[in-house]
Amino acid sequence: METALKIAFATTDMETVNQHFGSAKSFAIYAVDMDDAQLLEAAQFGELSQDGNEDKLSVKIELLDGCAAVYCQAIGGSAINQLITKNIQPVKVHEGGKIKDLIVDLQNEMKAGPSSWLAKAINQHKSPDPQRFNQMEDEGWDE
Repeated sequence: METALKIAFATTDMETVNQHFGSAKSFAIYAVDMDDAQLLEAAQFGELSQDGNEDKLSVKIELLDGCAAVYCQAIGGSAINQLITKNIQPVKVHEGGKIKDLIVDLQNEMKAGPSSWLAKAINQHKSPDPQRFNQMEDEGWDE
């Protein structure tokens, strides 16, 4: 799972996406590649309300560091902006979306040709092509 993306799901039962990002009590974080998915972490928070208090966002966003996306039922504009600056794509899903089904959909998208956010996330997790400088030299680049 060397090329796997870390994907987070806002959930209370570890089976469905059933939480608003800001008041999420827990996240299930998976490593997902085209063929496999593994639960990496189940992170829990205390009781949080949807009160507009943005201090609680920083803890969650810090926890999601390295994730390519976070699936949630709803999310506020401030949280979206903060996630995007960390290269984490917020994905809104309908209430009760099953995590295993969302993972299969994501894997199918990886195989079929990823959307723009997914392609960007995949490229960020790839190591640079060791031949890139030879290619530049062949194109006539010079120091």
